[in-house]
Order: sequence, then C-alpha cells, then structure tokens
Amino acid sequence: MKGPKIMESRSPASRSTKGSITLVEMGRSRVVVFTGAGVSAESGLRTFRDSDGLWEEYRIEEVATPEAWSHDPVKVLRFYDMRREQVLAAEPNAAHQAIARLQEYFDVQVITQNIDDLHERAGSARVMHLHGEILKARSTVDPTLVMPMNGPSLRLGDRCPLGSQLRPHIVWFGEEVPLLPMAAAMIAQADRLIVVGTSLAVYPAAGLIHYAPDHAPVHLIDPNDVPIARRGVQHIKEKASTGMPALASSMIEGISGR
Repeated sequence: MKGPKIMESRSPASRSTKGSITLVEMGRSRVVVFTGAGVSAESGLRTFRDSDGLWEEYRIEEVATPEAWSHDPVKVLRFYDMRREQVLAAEPNAAHQAIARLQEYFDVQVITQNIDDLHERAGSARVMHLHGEILKARSTVDPTLVMPMNGPSLRLGDRCPLGSQLRPHIVWFGEEVPLLPMAAAMIAQADRLIVVGTSLAVYPAAGLIHYAPDHAPVHLIDPNDVPIARRGVQHIKEKASTGMPALASSMIEGISGR
C-alpha cells in the first residue's frame, strides 16, 4: 500500500454559505433513516445472522474482536478481504435508491449499521457509518488515522504513515462505538425516524430508537416480528426493497399533493 492519503472525517451537517440556504432554513423537515443488515442483504450481501450468513462459517470470536486480531491477524484480514470483495460486486437496491430520493424533499440523514458503501453509491449525501467502513483502513496506534483502501486487500506489512500495521476500519465486538453519541443527537432532533432492515437486537445501536422525540413519527420496515418497546411505531412488515419505496412515495405525495 503506497502512500494512502488520510481521510479526515467531519460530522455531516447542513451549513449556510454565502449565497446559499440550508435545508432547515427552507423549512424542510428532518428525516433520519436508520438502516441495518436487511437493506444490504437484498443487494446480495450475506448478513451475520442469516441462516447461511457469515456467522455460520466463522465464530465472532475468531474474526470480529480485538482478541481475534491479536491472536490471528491473517485470518481476520482474510475474512474482511472476502467481505470487501462481496461489497465491491454488489449494487444498490430499490431501498437504497428510495432513501436517496427523499433528499429532494426532506433534510435527510442516514445512520447505518452497515459497513458497505451502497448508500453512497445510490446517491445519499449524508451517511454516518456506526460500525465503520469496509473500504477504509485505519492505524492500529491512532484510531483517528483513517484512509481509503488502495486495493481490495489488506496484508500484514501494510502500514499507516505512523509506521503501524493497518487494520480494517471496523468497530469490532468489545470496542466502543465512537459515533453513537452523535447519532443519538441527530435522532433526538428528527421530525421523523425511519428504521429499515434491522431486528433492533444489536446494542447499543438498537437503543437509538428511544432518542426520537415524542412528536416524531417512527416507521419500522422489516418483514419479521420485531420487539418494539416504544409506543406508536408503525411497523411495515415488508422487506426493505418494497417497504421503503412505498413509504418514500407516500411521504413525497404527502408534501407535494400529488
């Protein structure tokens, strides 16, 4: 890996610049879309909890913990190389596209548990990846030193500018989720929350739904029964690729009168 450029992460926000007006100033309501593995699964990306998913082939402890990295970094790198190949071969689906379409009418922030880039490829401009990004690497001595991958694979000996081994830019089990407070703050300011393709079983991220204001409508799109502690949640029991476009069309019609 030759001289990768450090990617400086900045929190997404609507800002006024000279001669421009923010979406909030235009009166557009704030919509936060919180997505999980079910959205990516419909693009062919296997999920850890599917019956044929990666958890069935690899134990969590072997590939997705700091201890696994210390014990067998080659296995961990090989595991994420395989996942990276899957992501590069996948394409955004109708759910990704419907979420991106909402930007034309609402102030939209996507918060995702997914580590792929399918939201970005579908056109979503503001995407927060709670659990990291498979197409980036980071320093093992400075977690804020994050850089784009120069190829499909990471190898032992690939080093950051500080000289340390590069690791996948992924939040592993047992590690803190550094963007969680920022995600909670975004949801707390939402006028509407849409939860798509998640069983709300992975904490602490699953607890984010409780930060939505009392006045904010909350929609949950998932074909399965999902335990919901919050009252008044509209559960749309469809898969993401049908439920999300239908909800997006309904929301757009509601403000456009079409």
